[in-house]
Amino acid sequence: MDPAQATNIGAQITAIEHALPKRKVSNAELAELHPEWQMTQVVLRTGVESRYWCGRDETALDLAEAACRKLMSRAGVDLTQVEVLLFCTQSADYVMPPNACLLQHRLGLPRTVAALDYPLACSGFIYGLYLASSLVKSQAARQVLLVTAETYSKWCHPDDRGPTTLFGDGAAVTLVSAGKPAIGDFLFSTNGSGASCFFVPAGGARMPRSEETRRPMKDQNGNIRTLENIHMDAAGVLDFVKRDVPALVRRLLERTGLTLGDLDLVLFHQSSKVTLDYLNEALRIPAHKQVSNIVGVGNTVSASIPMALRDAELKGVLGPGMRLMLVGFGVGLSSGACLVNW
Repeated sequence: MDPAQATNIGAQITAIEHALPKRKVSNAELAELHPEWQMTQVVLRTGVESRYWCGRDETALDLAEAACRKLMSRAGVDLTQVEVLLFCTQSADYVMPPNACLLQHRLGLPRTVAALDYPLACSGFIYGLYLASSLVKSQAARQVLLVTAETYSKWCHPDDRGPTTLFGDGAAVTLVSAGKPAIGDFLFSTNGSGASCFFVPAGGARMPRSEETRRPMKDQNGNIRTLENIHMDAAGVLDFVKRDVPALVRRLLERTGLTLGDLDLVLFHQSSKVTLDYLNEALRIPAHKQVSNIVGVGNTVSASIPMALRDAELKGVLGPGMRLMLVGFGVGLSSGACLVNW
């Protein structure tokens, strides 16, 4: 390839699909189980009216396969040309092997595919897009399959109101290909000192599962969880969002010489209504530039941004030529933002 041509190689999002479990869980169902949860108030904070949960034998790998097969059924999509498979999940089927290797086999992708997992959460799509676009721009690959799939329902204790009412399971698959330079600047932020704001204490090498880690504990608000379930400090996470995310957005705009007026849509990780309302107000994002689908699917973690992108595309809100800012933030504490031309 001519060196001048090589410098013009860019990366673009070619297609996105998503998949949800069959089981839809409404707020009415949760209210029957927990009348004391006052679901009307819960909706005001979370913005979630229903979410989808996996069955006992259904996993993030199964959802990822379903999303990939939807993508494969679309005209013009040929996954046999994929050279790298990235799988973002904190709900892997096994400690080993990685879900990416299992998905390569299920889809019948070439054995020449490079396949790997990375266990990031709510900022995972932004990080994956960074990795995928970097591989394409460096000519290490011409087509990368980015899978983001999560089943947080398996980490939530059914009697813990916060996580149970907020999170839904889901998977999204994003095809990143060589082409026009449509995936632009990235900025990231990491603050590991706040990791305890959102974590599962037991189950890893630091604290292996045991009879003690399975023992239910009740907090001051009556919520029950074990050390093997999600421990979420909602106030601490919100403080992190208020402190870090608007600053990240402003830094990216300043770095690129853009203003909000230059953007057609700003799409945040679908964390909660409280968080989204705060960010949209703090950054003064007009209503017509906001995107949200949390009401029907909940917080789907790393799958939330690509799922919202696909839903916006299907509704006609997102179309060719639009300039977007995508912003992810959460577990870690980790955040990232990027610009994308659709």
